[in-house]
Amino acid sequence: MTEVTHLKPRRRGRTRWFVAGAVLVVVLGTSSVVVLTRVSSATPVKEAAPPPVETAEVVKTDLSEEEEADGTLGYGDESSVQGRKPGTITSLPEAGAKITRCQAVYGVDAKPVPLFYGTLPFYRDLATGADDGADVKQLEENLKACGFGGFGTPDKKFTSATAAALKKWQKSLGLEQTGAFGQGDVVLAAGEVRVSALSAKPGSPAQGEVLKTSGTVRSVQVKLDAAKQDLAQQGAKASVTINGKTTQGTITDVGRTAVEGKDAAGQDDGKPKITVTVKLDDPAAGGTLDSAPASVRFTKDVHSGVLAVPVGALLALAEGGYAVEVDENGQRRLIGVQTGLFSGGKVEVTGNGLTAGLRVVTTS
Repeated sequence: MTEVTHLKPRRRGRTRWFVAGAVLVVVLGTSSVVVLTRVSSATPVKEAAPPPVETAEVVKTDLSEEEEADGTLGYGDESSVQGRKPGTITSLPEAGAKITRCQAVYGVDAKPVPLFYGTLPFYRDLATGADDGADVKQLEENLKACGFGGFGTPDKKFTSATAAALKKWQKSLGLEQTGAFGQGDVVLAAGEVRVSALSAKPGSPAQGEVLKTSGTVRSVQVKLDAAKQDLAQQGAKASVTINGKTTQGTITDVGRTAVEGKDAAGQDDGKPKITVTVKLDDPAAGGTLDSAPASVRFTKDVHSGVLAVPVGALLALAEGGYAVEVDENGQRRLIGVQTGLFSGGKVEVTGNGLTAGLRVVTTS
């Protein structure tokens, strides 16, 4: 739709009253007289020229739908390590230490409690005669990874070969060679861990919380409005700003459980949030801090090669819809437009006769 409107300033004759330059005051007793002079509307009065309008160029550009959210750079959520082996804690790692499979996490009665990988908690003691189970396979997988095999491909059967491998493993740790495995003999985690905090001290009872662990790779965790979940797609890129520096990251996890969000004062803000994890493409971009505030900009949709104008150039029409006012060497006309994507103070527009390079009147 194209609509052309010629804008003409309106002028009206006005009668103005002025106090004469010389005011005659006549004092008669308690009376006074002020002489006023009437200026006719025929007297020419110069009106100030209208201020120049602000214009902006119609540009052909790429626009993207984006959302920015606050996050925190760190090592992710903490997990508590509960001691399940009776005795006294005799050694602990340093906070910040990274521990991998087969390495000792802490010591009880001067004997190490190493790290095994897995997701199924060891819920029973295992020895010759134990029923078949996935926990047996998990045990054999870890024994083999630590260099103690001889039972073939790990499976659900606890055999004499499994017991023999256990004895060799126990000997390497200075443990009693029983060929049996206790629930508290190891710490179980899905992978390599980082010691984030110590909860116990040497000399403390070994049963109870010993320490806390986290992931070993720093990432940014964002509390995103659950209503905007579709902005975050696993595997997609996101822009991350930390300490004033912007870098790229990859979305590695999008939470599926919404929790009540918190405002700056820590109070519920009534907006359910999901946790989105973004891994930095360049780990060094996060600096040396273990934790720091960050902001993440998610990009959902990109419109390439579209015409765009400042949002302030849009005029709402009385009959509905929008138009822009084109300024061509002081001559102005309206062009009806349809709007598309809004982004960064600009809006995508299409309309008959609208081309890149035209200038439109704008307020911003």
